[in-house]
Amino acid sequence: MNNLTTVETACNNLATAGQATTFTAIAEHTGISRTTLYRNPDLRAVINEHRQRSSDPRTLTALTTEIAHLRTGLEALADRVRQQEERLRRLRNIQPPQNQLTRTNPGTVSQTPVPILTG
Repeated sequence: MNNLTTVETACNNLATAGQATTFTAIAEHTGISRTTLYRNPDLRAVINEHRQRSSDPRTLTALTTEIAHLRTGLEALADRVRQQEERLRRLRNIQPPQNQLTRTNPGTVSQTPVPILTG
C-alpha cells in the first residue's frame, strides 16, 4: 500500500472512531513521520481535506440552529419590507394642497398644484 492510500485509510478510520484528524494522529496510525506528512503536498492535501470535513458543522443540531437564525433574519427583513410598503401607501394617499405656489423656472412662479413628497 502506498503512502497516499495509507494516509487516506488512517483519516477514514479516525473519522469513523470520532477522533480528531491531526497530523500527529495520522503519523501514529501510519508510521509515517509528521515531517513527511507536512512536506508531501499530496499527503498534506488529503489530511487537510479530512480535517475540513470533520469540522464541517453539518450536524442536525447545527442545521436546526442555522435555519432558526436564518428564519429570524428573514422575518426581520419581511417586517422592514412591510413597513416600507405601508410608508409608500401613505405617501401615495397624500393629497397636494390646492393652489400651492411652486417655482418652475428661475424667476417665475406657477399656480399649478405639484405634489411635494418629503421623506
